[in-house]
Amino acid sequence: MVAPFQDAEPVRVAAGSEGELVVVWASRENADALTARTVQPEAAPVPVHVATYSPHQATMVSIVGQPLAHSHVQPLPDGGVLLVGARCRWRDGTAESNAAVYDADGELLRKGVLGDGIADVQTTPSGETWVSYFDEGVYGNFGWGEAETPAPIGSPGLIRFRSDLSIAWRYPYDGEFGAISDCYALNVAGEDAWAYYYTDFPIVRIRAAAVAGWSTEVHGAHALVVADDRVVLVGGYGGDRHRLVAGRIQGEVFSAGRPAQLVMPDGRPVPRSATLLGRGSELHVVVGQSWLKLGFEDLDAR
Repeated sequence: MVAPFQDAEPVRVAAGSEGELVVVWASRENADALTARTVQPEAAPVPVHVATYSPHQATMVSIVGQPLAHSHVQPLPDGGVLLVGARCRWRDGTAESNAAVYDADGELLRKGVLGDGIADVQTTPSGETWVSYFDEGVYGNFGWGEAETPAPIGSPGLIRFRSDLSIAWRYPYDGEFGAISDCYALNVAGEDAWAYYYTDFPIVRIRAAAVAGWSTEVHGAHALVVADDRVVLVGGYGGDRHRLVAGRIQGEVFSAGRPAQLVMPDGRPVPRSATLLGRGSELHVVVGQSWLKLGFEDLDAR
């Protein structure tokens, strides 16, 4: 991927529903500011540029003032973009806005509150948004879930939002596959969402609000790739950071094959700084300004 201007730094990368890569670019100074804020989701707005690549640059949305730190990014069907800050405080009787929808010209259309502790954000071709949450978003932090404050928005662990950022569906707390304490991996393929989560690490699929699931013996993966009844779980704890476990969902379980190791095309280990993104039947590997996309057959053969 080619930077849109001199000294541009990638602030966030994400995969879109059509296999494209979405990159938030900022100047080096502003990139440092956007990634250094660890508590408050909003501060002084800075200019950013959101580019999509497939594989060459296809679109660019330039936003004059973007205040969200540690923001997830996703494309929208009309050429606009959604930016969502990972953190969101409840204070002084109200919640901070941590979601913003911009049109293709970079004009702000609406703001919203998607909750604190956001692990991942992925949009669908119809313009809905799936959001997964890590443990602080599920159990509460930054003022959420205290004696006189609301329960965390992210307490279900996985939520689908409409295009107007209102809630359309929540993952059931009392479902057959257990509650979500920390959603380790999300993969939105078309309008369906797949998730893999702590504590029991099932693989679940949500299709038209119906939940199906399969138990696994694989712990700690942080990405998943899906193709019909085949699944690859990517990553794990400790030395399994770049582990690949391919298998099939059969009956009530995930039948796993022998683990393999993800490596770069030249055989070198994948750098620890790499970002791994599972979307549909593809795994995106981003190292600096280099982008590698692996299809399911590539992963299953390793």
